[in-house]
Amino acid sequence: TIALEILEEMPDVEAVIVPIGGGGLIAGIAFTLKQLKPDVKVYGVQAEGAPSMFKSVHDGERTRLEKVATIADGIAVKEPGVNTFDFCSKYVDEIVTVSEDEIAAAILALIEQQKLVAEGAGAVSVAAAMFDKVPIKGKKTVCVVSGGNIDVTILNRVITRGLVKSGRNCTLTLDLTDQPGQLSGVCQVLGENGANIISVTHERNSHVTSINGCIIRVEVETRNNEHIDILRRALADKGYHVV
Repeated sequence: TIALEILEEMPDVEAVIVPIGGGGLIAGIAFTLKQLKPDVKVYGVQAEGAPSMFKSVHDGERTRLEKVATIADGIAVKEPGVNTFDFCSKYVDEIVTVSEDEIAAAILALIEQQKLVAEGAGAVSVAAAMFDKVPIKGKKTVCVVSGGNIDVTILNRVITRGLVKSGRNCTLTLDLTDQPGQLSGVCQVLGENGANIISVTHERNSHVTSINGCIIRVEVETRNNEHIDILRRALADKGYHVV
């Protein structure tokens, strides 16, 4: 029925990306699309920590994983079903995996850009599109977002990881000589280059520093990964050693 709805609302669809756990959702979608519009590409996505269908299709036989570990608990399946494995092998064009950080970034993107709260299992399709895991450039593409059952505590962690992954939150660690003015100088460089300081941690007795050294960890809000590179270069140009 999902495949029928997609074709009804978007008859010119060229690619559909679907989360995979046991394979039931994508089996139905892929079979239906391939019967009604065979040229549509169907891509499946699993979490790197639970790649049962990915491994099974790659190996050509159903494979049972010893363990699974992922924030996408809705697709944390150790072994695909018999029928779903057959359908995926026959009708799905490609299966890919996404990392935990990529899933977190996709959840955050859905919240910010679509005002949509998705669980990890539902967001893996968007993660695959965001991080170029499937060849969809220039194609009319549908990402199936298949659930919003996410714990608030997990959501908070996911948002934090998503900010880090997208380069909007960064912790810079500097190995400095312990003398007056060092912290002030670091803060000045960060401020002049548009970083907003969230927190500062100062460690004098770290075993990784020299006797007259100290470690400073500065958490900052940034614009993107390019901005982080600018900050690193600016600190290095001023003689500060970024670890």
